[in-house]
Amino acid sequence: MKWFQQNRAFGTFLIGFGICALLAMALLYWRWSAWSDSRKAFDQVATERNRLEHLDPFPNDANYRKLQDYVEKYRVALDNFKAALKTEVVPAPPLAPNEFQSRLRLVTIATLDRARVNNVKLPDKFLLGFDEFATTMPATAVASLLGQELTQIQKLINILLDAKVDGVMSLRRARLPQEGGASPTPTPPPTTGRTVATAKPGGTPVPTLIERNVVDVTFKAAPSAARKVLNEIASSTGQFFIIRTLYVHDEKDKGPPRERMAGPTPVERGHAIPAQPGAAAPLNFIVGNEHLEVSATIEMLRFTF
Repeated sequence: MKWFQQNRAFGTFLIGFGICALLAMALLYWRWSAWSDSRKAFDQVATERNRLEHLDPFPNDANYRKLQDYVEKYRVALDNFKAALKTEVVPAPPLAPNEFQSRLRLVTIATLDRARVNNVKLPDKFLLGFDEFATTMPATAVASLLGQELTQIQKLINILLDAKVDGVMSLRRARLPQEGGASPTPTPPPTTGRTVATAKPGGTPVPTLIERNVVDVTFKAAPSAARKVLNEIASSTGQFFIIRTLYVHDEKDKGPPRERMAGPTPVERGHAIPAQPGAAAPLNFIVGNEHLEVSATIEMLRFTF
């Protein structure tokens, strides 16, 4: 005790060193235990991984029957989906070239009569975009596809006529790839092309599943009629329509001018003509009477699966 009192600083150091050593040993033991547990878990996972890698899996009969059942259900659901999609596209019955010309004349007459009843103005010599076939017959291989496109365009133009637009200014269709020759309308961008097809990694082309017939239509209508046309095209049944581009131009490109209220008309000696009792001033509508010019590029889908 006397030595400790004489060497108090050194004794304090020894006590502190001992406490630190005990804390260090406790911390080391705790970290070693955690490392040991982690290493044990890692070894178990690595052993299981090696075991699975060296297995030769083979499905048993129960799993194989279950897989076949899943595949069959998927095939049935896919066939039903394809059948439902095909009901949303007008059919393409086989047609001879002369039959297509006869059908074009009948559809044109029906369209002109419908436009006359609904008081819709159509372009002169309107043939629904098939002007070149008024005097020449199409090739036999493309007659059926042209007949399908004729029905598609007829459904589209009927939407405009039934909405009672002011008039159809123009309707142009892009040539089918099977027709050959240059297209009378600009070619759509690659992302919105007429066909959807890709290639497998080996270079083998994938069969085309979707093809598009493209038309450009311009019409004039009141705002309510234009809205009705766009809604009918978007929700059409029996044929898929996609409005790819849309331009709307108001015939009144400037706002109405500010007008002053008309005062009494001065007459001789500064007297004004009194207004007749009960007479109402005519209403002057600022907006709502203007009409729109709408131009749209519309794709009409057909499925080839």
